[in-house]
Amino acid sequence: MVMLTANKLMPRGGGLAPVLLKRAATVELDWDVRQKSRFDATDSQGRQLGVFLPRGTAVRGGDVLVAEDGSLVKVIAAKQPVLVITHCSEHGTPFDLMRAAYHLGNRHVPIELQPDHLKIEPDHVLAGMLRSMHLIVREAEEAFEPEGGAYGAHGAGHGHSHGGSAPLGPVLHPDAYAAPHEHEHPGHDHTHSHGHPHGHSH
Repeated sequence: MVMLTANKLMPRGGGLAPVLLKRAATVELDWDVRQKSRFDATDSQGRQLGVFLPRGTAVRGGDVLVAEDGSLVKVIAAKQPVLVITHCSEHGTPFDLMRAAYHLGNRHVPIELQPDHLKIEPDHVLAGMLRSMHLIVREAEEAFEPEGGAYGAHGAGHGHSHGGSAPLGPVLHPDAYAAPHEHEHPGHDHTHSHGHPHGHSH
């Protein structure tokens, strides 16, 4: 079977027309795979994918992989075993969650931060530590989207730049797929039709 190579990632499918996203094949991946920049997978149409992304790239649920042949594959964060950590309203306060995030961060544990809970991968030693801090720890099967760190490959689509290199790199506008979009970037006029002189075979 021929393997399709995908070496472009469009965070959250940015710039793609919704109709293209609806038609796209999907691939379900857990966090263990999505944090790698090179991996193999099988999409919803049964095609073998070889994914080769820039080192340090983490793939998030909702991102779109672009294969060499131009086909799109939408990534779904697969459900996986996680520990869901919430504060105990009887014996503690919401501040306990902040303290837990601090202690987990000190151990370099990947953490998904939510306003009312934290998620980590299963670890009975950490679960014991958290319970001793009056937190409620329960096992669940859910998608896991840990924080990417201050220099993660891309966050949850924040529309501001902190200077330096453009966070999304050159992958944002494969012209064949770009839907008209309104946002302005300094020095870029995005209201034109994408009639760039370089040759894309359509």
